[in-house]
Amino acid sequence: MFEDEAALEAALATPSADLVADLGRLEGDLVVLGAGGKMGPSLCLLARRALDEAGGRHRRVLAVSRWSDQQVRAGLEAVGVTTVAFDLLSDDSFDELPDAANVVFMVGAKFGTSGAPGRLWQTNSVVAGLAAARYRDARIAAFSTGNVYPLVPITEGGSTEADQLGPVGEYAMSCLGRERVFGYAAETWGTPLSVIRLNYAVEPRYGVLADVFSQVRDGIPVDVTTGAVNVVWQRYANEVALRSLLHATPEQFVLNLTGPETLSVRELAVEAGRRLGVEPEFKGTEAPTALLNDASRCHELFGLPDAGIETLLDWQADWIARGGVVWDKPTKFQVRDGKF
Repeated sequence: MFEDEAALEAALATPSADLVADLGRLEGDLVVLGAGGKMGPSLCLLARRALDEAGGRHRRVLAVSRWSDQQVRAGLEAVGVTTVAFDLLSDDSFDELPDAANVVFMVGAKFGTSGAPGRLWQTNSVVAGLAAARYRDARIAAFSTGNVYPLVPITEGGSTEADQLGPVGEYAMSCLGRERVFGYAAETWGTPLSVIRLNYAVEPRYGVLADVFSQVRDGIPVDVTTGAVNVVWQRYANEVALRSLLHATPEQFVLNLTGPETLSVRELAVEAGRRLGVEPEFKGTEAPTALLNDASRCHELFGLPDAGIETLLDWQADWIARGGVVWDKPTKFQVRDGKF
């Protein structure tokens, strides 16, 4: 269990021996674009500590963001991450961005974008093209989303990397656009590329489990229309993204990233109620389809997540029961029409 946010942050930033070894094999600095989001700060800390343990203190981790939260920025600087203030949606030239041999692209817009499609496409696709051109000679790991797949029958498991894509709604289509412009860079300039299709990273302050547990605690009916979901421990997700740089290739290394389980939303709510001593309330009826990913390839290459679903549930219950901070950033995983 995590005593406080400092203990949680320390756990999120503790590298495995495999990550230390893999980052030790890479050469050059690492730049993280969009480092100020939900996952970015912990990824930067994780990379910094892995490089330090690998004997790479001379190699920089460069965290690029607008840095609206100066406290987060100062915390990164304090442990040796170099922060760079840059608005990727401004008219400033991407040539001003620092050089690096390795890039993790975490830029993206989702919530509130259904009413601003121009900004959505600019953020998710155009910025990706500009970054791909700027870092055409680097290795790039680009975060994407499982939303590029269609809804699939719950009984048949999730989509694999070989399955046909079928994005629902403009958000998902713009994320596929991101993949396509990075793919153009790989095809045109030979840029080594890995594409990470992530479904629902979680940690106690946000994510699907935080959403469900908070609703159960507050007596809010849990919508089970989208009756199944995948989740994965955030530290593992960040580690896989970083380690995927070694697998990047101009032929495009594509990887689904999530946990091994297909989880019933109703059962998650029941478990939340059992752990919190509250009777959950429900609304809706389970649809036969959901957005689900099969991450078997990821688990074969990088091993299973170091925190399984029972551990994640225990952590979440303890955090909620003790009044831990929960960010006001709902995942909206129940959305089925692609409008966020």
